[in-house]
Amino acid sequence: MNANVTVKTNGDFRRIYRKGRSAVSGGVVVYCLPNKQGKSRLGLTVSTKVGKAVVRNRVRRRFRELYRHHLADIKPGMDILMVARVRAADMPFGKLEKQYLSCLDQLGLLRGQ
Repeated sequence: MNANVTVKTNGDFRRIYRKGRSAVSGGVVVYCLPNKQGKSRLGLTVSTKVGKAVVRNRVRRRFRELYRHHLADIKPGMDILMVARVRAADMPFGKLEKQYLSCLDQLGLLRGQ
């Protein structure tokens, strides 16, 4: 994933948490906020409560894959943060995908809405 499509700075994360909208579904919390760049960016948060480094990295990889797979379905120009809950570590990929899409739907981020 390119560096220009990821949310990196602490200030950006704080701005999205503070001013963005959120949706919760099972193992994932999604925050979103429009940006002025014209393309969507992804930020990931996986705390140490989720597990040790191997588990956290696995959750990050799965979240990145969810985002990559559904990027064409997401409206452009959005900053999206995905926050992992403890349940995300043991959840099957299909169920995690349904929950992610449910959050996107709640936030109105899917094209055609």
